[in-house]
Parts: sequence; C-alpha cells; structure tokens
Amino acid sequence: MAHMVHCVKYGREMEGLDEPPFDNELGRKIYENVSRQAWAEWGEHQKMLMNEYRLNLATPEAQEFLIKQIDEYFFGAGAALPPDYVPPKEK
Repeated sequence: MAHMVHCVKYGREMEGLDEPPFDNELGRKIYENVSRQAWAEWGEHQKMLMNEYRLNLATPEAQEFLIKQIDEYFFGAGAALPPDYVPPKEK
C-alpha cells in the first residue's frame, strides 16, 4: 500500500514519498507532508535555482542555501525566484 500524506503544496490527500529524502528532521517533515508529485516539482525548481545561481553543491554554502529554499518552498511563503530570472519561452 502506498504511503499517503496530506500534501502541504496541494492541500489534499496524495501519494507520498517511499522514504524520507534526508536523514534529518527536515527529511522526516517532507516525508510526512509532501506528495510525490510536489517533490518532483521541487526537483525542477531546484534545477532552475542551481542553474540561475550557478550553485556548486560541493560547498556548504550552496547546500545550506538549497535547504533554506526547500523549507521555504514547502513550509514557508514559497521559494522566491532569482531577481533576474526569465522563464523559458514555450514552444
């Protein structure tokens, strides 16, 4: 049986992740409150952040930045887009 959660992003019961994405309190919070679909959408948002801010995930600063963004994206006011971000044109 699938792990079900009341998704904080969609406000309804949805299929959750198979396991916590991190081995800490934030990972547990995500596991208990974020749907599989919302987590996949975060992955796309994270790619955009990594590209726009040219993050090197080997550095502690980049890792801390992304952790703050994850928390804001799901449990805060929402992750802000980079100031100069221009969305790609649809084809």
